[in-house]
Amino acid sequence: MIRIITRRLAEVAVFLLLITFVSFLFARMAPGDPVLSILRVDDLSVSAEQVEQLREDMGFNEPLLVQYGEWLVDFARLDFGNSYISNQPVMDMLWSGVPATLELTLGGLFVMVLVALPLGSLAALYRGSWIDQVSRGLSLLGAAVPSFWLGLILIDLLGVRLGWLPTMGRDGLHSAVLPSITLGLAISSVYVRLLRSSLIDSLNQENIRAARARGISEPRIFFSHVLRASLPPVITVFGVSLGSLIGGVVVIEVIFAYPGIGKMVVDAIRSRDYPMIQGYIFVMAILVFMINSIVDLSYRYLNPELRLKGKGRV
Repeated sequence: MIRIITRRLAEVAVFLLLITFVSFLFARMAPGDPVLSILRVDDLSVSAEQVEQLREDMGFNEPLLVQYGEWLVDFARLDFGNSYISNQPVMDMLWSGVPATLELTLGGLFVMVLVALPLGSLAALYRGSWIDQVSRGLSLLGAAVPSFWLGLILIDLLGVRLGWLPTMGRDGLHSAVLPSITLGLAISSVYVRLLRSSLIDSLNQENIRAARARGISEPRIFFSHVLRASLPPVITVFGVSLGSLIGGVVVIEVIFAYPGIGKMVVDAIRSRDYPMIQGYIFVMAILVFMINSIVDLSYRYLNPELRLKGKGRV
């Protein structure tokens, strides 16, 4: 166990070092000048000498490696600096947006489960029937529709025309309904097809036939054996596609003007707010690593072969 924890910590250290260097390099190489953004926010009429002086004061004239080294020293002290635009601490701004982003993420996952689990299960149980055809058709349609277009359609239909739900901002949990539905429907198409395929494979296994031969009821077979055996591939794909989920949350936050960290980083990219961009990448890197670790542990729990292998029995 100690060896596993040590290896994980080493992986985290290397991963964070690489991700911080790459993000720092790409942010500095992107077109645009944060100095001009700062001065434009202040709405001042400045000369070229004043622009150059501010660039010198902020250290932008130093070599990139020197800038990265200075930033890395602050990073080691968990000091991400202040936003160039708002002059507020980056971590305070990011933490203030985390609850909103978590609301949309969990809401989208909840909608995804509500859609993918019944559709994938019915498609597998009634393979080749009209239920299967409808399920696969809806899955293909969901994969073909961009999430931003779906969000705009739901805003127009449920928000503007019918007036059932708010379309912009964050004012209570009801404000998260439309964004969550948009995100959940956008990602559910992949898992409907995957769950259907995995369930069909599980239904054809020898132990399932043996359970039927012993007279065990179909609901018990499905929920106790088939469904559990089908979840590891789904969880694996979820871990791999986590980046797409985070990207989807960013798009949804922008469309619905939801004040999460995704919308913050989009605004930061527009204004070349380097501290905010790098702070966001760091938080997302930690989040992705933690979720992937949880996915790995859950995969080992659901897969008996891996548990036995870990105990040296396979």
